[in-house]
Amino acid sequence: MRRREFLTIVGAAVGWVLPAQAQQPTSNMPVVTLINARGTDGATVLTAEFRKGLSQTGLSEGKDVAVEYHWLDGHYEKIPAILDDAIKRDVAVIATPASTPGSLAAKAATSVIPVVFGVGEDPVALGLVPSLAHPGGNVTGINFFASEIDSKRLGLMHELLPRARRLAVLINPGNAVSAAATTKAVNEAAPGLGLQLLFFKASTTDEIDAAFAAIGKAQADALFIAPDGYFAGQHLQMATLAARGRIPASDFVSYSVEDGLLMSYGTSIPDVFRQAGIYVGSVLKGVKPSDLPVLQATKFEFAINLKAARLLGIDVSPTLLARADNVIE
Repeated sequence: MRRREFLTIVGAAVGWVLPAQAQQPTSNMPVVTLINARGTDGATVLTAEFRKGLSQTGLSEGKDVAVEYHWLDGHYEKIPAILDDAIKRDVAVIATPASTPGSLAAKAATSVIPVVFGVGEDPVALGLVPSLAHPGGNVTGINFFASEIDSKRLGLMHELLPRARRLAVLINPGNAVSAAATTKAVNEAAPGLGLQLLFFKASTTDEIDAAFAAIGKAQADALFIAPDGYFAGQHLQMATLAARGRIPASDFVSYSVEDGLLMSYGTSIPDVFRQAGIYVGSVLKGVKPSDLPVLQATKFEFAINLKAARLLGIDVSPTLLARADNVIE
């Protein structure tokens, strides 16, 4: 079963919802600029969840508020221009769910326009807020612990693949902060698990293809995919390449496992978008970001694809199987 997993906000105020990027808002309609690294083709579920969050606050996209969706398809370099345009037009809220680069850039770009972020790292350590309970200023949001649970995911992968010794790690240099956090976490955890790490980089679909080919040539025993918004949007490509190369692989997002990847461990990104929608709606209703505590993920989903395990000749222990929240036969 899937477990949806965030702290509930006590007394959280209401929210609003918005239309597609190409639509022009009416002069009296507040505008929300939303930025995320995924491509448009993989954004349907996330858009629906963001709208659901807005609707939970009693507002409707296109009727009460306009949302301009910027799906970057991995082009993080577009963020400054998008923010510059949003600030010039004095939009009502900037939303950066599941985007550390977007969140940091928005924080640096404005101290006036409210920012609702979603990051996988500690937002206090990132400098986004001074305190989780009292964020202060114009910035608040959700911490979903993507990078902070890298060592836990690595440990689960080691339990599933106890004979693996050479582990490939795929990171996106375009998402420098998250890539550095993952690199640090796995480098610290690997020696205790007897693992040798081989790092590979990719920022485009072609580079992902090339990285998987290089991983195969390096004869890595398994692959650890770093948490990254663009990588999450390429989950079908990742699963296809892993199956073709017979590479046991681990991801942060569970839909990669549904596509055929071996395992995943992480929180629900769609829920991050829903919570962001609630917070955006609350701000549009007049609640100050400084009065909205930063939410933290409290539960995590461990998913295993048994069909993939069988095809790879991997025996999953009953103990490990019993700990999985989602088992795909």
